Amino acid sequence: MNTFRKEHDFLGEKDIPNEAYYGIQTLRALENFNITGIPIAKEPLLIQAFGYVKKAAALANQECGVLDSKVTDAICYACDKLINGEYLDQFVTDMIQGGAGTSVNMNVNEVIANIGLEYLGYDKGAYDYLHPNNHVNFSQSTNDAYPTAFRIALYIKIGQLIEALNHLQLSFASKAEEFKHVLKMGRTQLQDAVPMTLGAEFHGYSTTIKEDIQRLEEVRLLICEINMGATAIGTSINAPEGYPEIVTRHLRDIAGIPLTLAEDLIEATCDTGAYVQVSGVLKRSAVKISKICNDLRLLSSGPRAGLNEINLPRLQPGSSIMPGKVNPVIPEVVNQTAYYVIGSDVTITMAAEAGQLQLNVMEPVIAFSLFTSLTYLTNASFTLADKCITGITANEEICKNMVMNSIGIVTSLNPILGYETVSSIAKEALQTGKSVHQITVLERELIEQAKWDEIFSIENLLHPKFIAN
Repeated sequence: MNTFRKEHDFLGEKDIPNEAYYGIQTLRALENFNITGIPIAKEPLLIQAFGYVKKAAALANQECGVLDSKVTDAICYACDKLINGEYLDQFVTDMIQGGAGTSVNMNVNEVIANIGLEYLGYDKGAYDYLHPNNHVNFSQSTNDAYPTAFRIALYIKIGQLIEALNHLQLSFASKAEEFKHVLKMGRTQLQDAVPMTLGAEFHGYSTTIKEDIQRLEEVRLLICEINMGATAIGTSINAPEGYPEIVTRHLRDIAGIPLTLAEDLIEATCDTGAYVQVSGVLKRSAVKISKICNDLRLLSSGPRAGLNEINLPRLQPGSSIMPGKVNPVIPEVVNQTAYYVIGSDVTITMAAEAGQLQLNVMEPVIAFSLFTSLTYLTNASFTLADKCITGITANEEICKNMVMNSIGIVTSLNPILGYETVSSIAKEALQTGKSVHQITVLERELIEQAKWDEIFSIENLLHPKFIAN
């Protein structure tokens, strides 16, 4: 049989299940916001980050002489539980909610208060001894506690994506080394261009991922600026003298992140520009990874009626009706992930623009969009590396034959025969189906076989040198 305790706020009273560590304001949020069906518990890094924030606030308040040691110890005890990943089931507020994150902040305050009360020997809800607002939220507002916790969690999640991209980059680099002697045709606008190596192609993928890792490292530092101590709008109302600097120092030490206090707390409380920039970098990464996946699908197309230059790992049957068909399912799922990240960037952009005066109330949807984008892109990067890139093999003979049968190789004859003559060779080859070798050496006798062999040796095709008459 369920038992309940009564809690009140200025709107009235409600019955709270006795086993619940959250309180009345969390229950109201649970009743009001059934949007995503995803509780904040599904982002444990956010809960951990709130543990850092509330512990730092308690220590700073104690140092400022406005919170006694008994209450401080109880709050710190509860915060350590959250930091260790405990009580996650008590964080029930939907990821998207109205109120600029107030419901999330109060969910945290109430859980910490009730854990602390039990630590002190009192029943849950005995807020005279440890109050969610008066003690846990002392010297704070949702408007500085929520974005600070958000930024700490974001910093950690960006680090996880960097780890995944490093793994992906190394998988491309490994393939670049494996394929460095595989001659193939380069293409521009899906048309034959000039020869290159499959290794060089994969090295390009490795390089482009490495560049995005650098961009993520840069933007990660941008979110280290916090507005803790700003309280409601940046004026530090209800916070003791020196509190913003002190709480930032404690938070930096506890979280182990290079956090800095914003110079202008009013600006920092309403500005969401850093989130827009983070999202822009995520979109950039998603676009580039998706482009690579498009390439992989083209290069592996066929196998009989496509390019068939590479083989992707065969993971599952590709059709319910066509026997033997195997689809490039990993590049496909990564493409779709990229589309989600790109769409989330629009959401973040509009939410950031919607800020009014001294606060942006749309921060919950910004947090939800960034967290999901980071999680999905991280998972997609590991999946692409482990289930696709590492298992790719090259069809060397097909790649080589495409080069030697291509009209595109005429470009190498420009320094010897000139553009006009080479153009006529290309035109005749295109119209007749004859090879460039047949027209140039055997029929027109424009160059000798020895010169042809020099120009179109495997070594020269792999590492082109200027060759003239």
